[in-house]
Amino acid sequence: MLLASGGLDSTTVAYSLHASGKTVYPLFFDYGQHCVETEWIRVNEVLPRDMRCPERVDVSDLFRGSKSRLIEEANLWHDDVKDDDLYVPYRTFLFYAASAARAQTLNIVDVFTGFINSNHAKEIDCTAEFMNKLDGLTENIGPVRFTSPFRYASKADVTREALRLGVPIGRTFSCQAASTLPCGACPNCVERLGALQQTGLS
Repeated sequence: MLLASGGLDSTTVAYSLHASGKTVYPLFFDYGQHCVETEWIRVNEVLPRDMRCPERVDVSDLFRGSKSRLIEEANLWHDDVKDDDLYVPYRTFLFYAASAARAQTLNIVDVFTGFINSNHAKEIDCTAEFMNKLDGLTENIGPVRFTSPFRYASKADVTREALRLGVPIGRTFSCQAASTLPCGACPNCVERLGALQQTGLS
């Protein structure tokens, strides 16, 4: 199973698994993010063509009423959006638990994610330290095991691997602040643009 979002990181993992001959079951979470339909379109566009279509799971009710700007889209012409505004509490923890439950239901024991070692935008649940602790937790409660190949990698590292694998980088989408076109200013966009510059793509 692969947690697939249509972003660069998870798409690169998809291409890596595909290149190694693995059969992949992509799982997409609708958690109420304002860009969910854009992400859904992109994830169906960017995965390898002969990979099965992703399953969409709706957990959006859990974040109903959230003031996170990942849920409630800001007006970028008027609103002053800070990193703290983009945090969604327990989101990664939820993804781990829900994907483990779905995987075991389907008799799948390996779940892959594209999470990289990140601490921007208050993403304390995307750090390598956090993911390492979750590994210890899941080892004690079930057969499902998580693999995050980029947990110690930088965005530039991921971009180089994406180039090697032929990932359609330009079609991936991971903007946090805008729902249709990348804003170029949110932490994800800044990190992505920096990686593209480091690899000579920008």
